[in-house]
Amino acid sequence: MKTLFLVTFCAALLSFGGAAYAEIDQSEPQVLIKTATQQILDEVRTRAIEPDDIPRIMDIVNRDIIPYTDFRRTTSLTMGRYWRTATPAQQQQMVEQFKMLLIHTYSGAIGQLRPDQRIEYPPIHFAPTDTDVVVRTIATRNGEPAEIDYRLYRTPQGWRLYDLNVLGVWLIQTYRQQFSDKIQESGVDGLIRFLAERNEQLASGKQ
Repeated sequence: MKTLFLVTFCAALLSFGGAAYAEIDQSEPQVLIKTATQQILDEVRTRAIEPDDIPRIMDIVNRDIIPYTDFRRTTSLTMGRYWRTATPAQQQQMVEQFKMLLIHTYSGAIGQLRPDQRIEYPPIHFAPTDTDVVVRTIATRNGEPAEIDYRLYRTPQGWRLYDLNVLGVWLIQTYRQQFSDKIQESGVDGLIRFLAERNEQLASGKQ
């Protein structure tokens, strides 16, 4: 992905995770998204987030994104048929490594959020029996709009985010082909090693 797309993509993910000051109502998908985005933008407006403030960024990621995201569902759908043939241990390793990859990406993008970020929320229509919905938003910065779609599913604990679409590209679709190619080349263990090595590079500041 191009750098500009990554920044937009990850900033959108980060804007989702804003339960900084109060527990978010998770009973309605749009309410969850709207409250979350507003709270993290309020935090940015109170005190700008510097890209090199890693402790604060990681605190926001761990506190405000992880509780509302189902990484296991995201990972299983990204792996597709390979998830069903992976061992439980491999599945767990995949979830952890993919989660760390996304967290590193989130951490790099959260410093890009600025007070002039604006979010619009078009009306959403879904039936009370629906268990999977897409919440549309339009993020505007410096006068440039970008449509961002959040895919959530209903759980006993409330709605959970598991996929994201920015500028017509879904996260799961983006990684699915990459994962498939790596698995065909070196198996699930090879993909796990690849992700682990990439995470080590990102943790050390190498891109």
